Amino acid sequence: MADFAALAELDARIATLRENIRDLTEQAAAASGAASETLLADRIADQEAKLANLLAERQALAQ
Repeated sequence: MADFAALAELDARIATLRENIRDLTEQAAAASGAASETLLADRIADQEAKLANLLAERQALAQ
């Protein structure tokens, strides 16, 4: 049986990460300079990895 409170918390964290990725993507589109672009790409990759982990955790919890 799924723990609905835990699912709700994961959903909130997932939404936050998705918003962070959107914001970082917008920043990357506006950035100029290789250093800025590299830094933003690294931050986006980090957020995407965290999102993948949370989605896997949520899927396991929902079963």
